[in-house]
Amino acid sequence: MKDLFGKAILDFQTNNFPENIITETNISDADQMDVAYLFRTFEQMPLLEQKALQLSKGKILDVGCGAGSHSLYLQKKQFEVTSIDISENAIKACKLRGLINIRVQNILDIKNEKFDTILLLMNGTGIFESLYKIDIYLNKLKSLLSNNGQILIDSSDIVYMFDTNDDGSKLISAAKYYGELLFTIHYKQETEVSFPWLYLDYKTLQKIVLKNGLQCELIQQGSHYDYLAKIFV
Repeated sequence: MKDLFGKAILDFQTNNFPENIITETNISDADQMDVAYLFRTFEQMPLLEQKALQLSKGKILDVGCGAGSHSLYLQKKQFEVTSIDISENAIKACKLRGLINIRVQNILDIKNEKFDTILLLMNGTGIFESLYKIDIYLNKLKSLLSNNGQILIDSSDIVYMFDTNDDGSKLISAAKYYGELLFTIHYKQETEVSFPWLYLDYKTLQKIVLKNGLQCELIQQGSHYDYLAKIFV
């Protein structure tokens, strides 16, 4: 991996001529994102993210922290926050922004720790990659929860992106779950190796969560097929 997403974050933090990040999937055309969006303040965040931060409690793990905006807000509120990301460049930027407890780490590699709140935001289900790997991640997340701990996760039902038949049904292949996408990032004329990314509708999330011996609660719905959920024991 070229870590282009992290490179864009670090370029913005260090004023190294940052450019827009270009993203595309196997079902959508290329789209541009201003990297400044990743550095937003609490007031600039979508309502679902604001709600997740307001519900956060105790010792917190921010998974896939990116530029660290969620962690920075919580740290300023005097919470004990651990921020992890697989991007070395993103973690460098987080350190420059003043985050204290930060690591280049995959969630699956954490051992012998417990958290009261685990955050997976900005389509937190993406790290699951596919339906068939959700069980692995849920069991790991469950092992990291303290008594009365919670996982706050958001995602979107992307069924709206598919064309509609004359009878009103969606033109979706039955070969796999429609939220399993292949994601590609372009930055400064470089292209990242494509990687799997999962968007998950709430009913499917709830079904899989229950199957894994956990509870799932719909906290809030957004304005465009997105939602925030709480997973707990």
